[in-house]
Amino acid sequence: MSPIGAIRSLGNKVGLAWWAQVQTSDPNVMYWFGPFMTRRRLKNKLPIFLNDLSEEGVGSINHSIVRGRRAEPLTIG
Repeated sequence: MSPIGAIRSLGNKVGLAWWAQVQTSDPNVMYWFGPFMTRRRLKNKLPIFLNDLSEEGVGSINHSIVRGRRAEPLTIG
């Protein structure tokens, strides 16, 4: 694991990581996008992830940004 990956992993373990919770319809799936060590970095990368979902032809896409700890699974359908 790279040093940056190790820092992100540690940040997630202690609940300091930033995540985007992304809910789609058709299919009805919840994705967790992260972890990121800063909210700014997440906000910069999130449009790419949302665009990928949109290009896959999902229905509506809603998201919220949260700070905390996440574990598998990161996709819940």
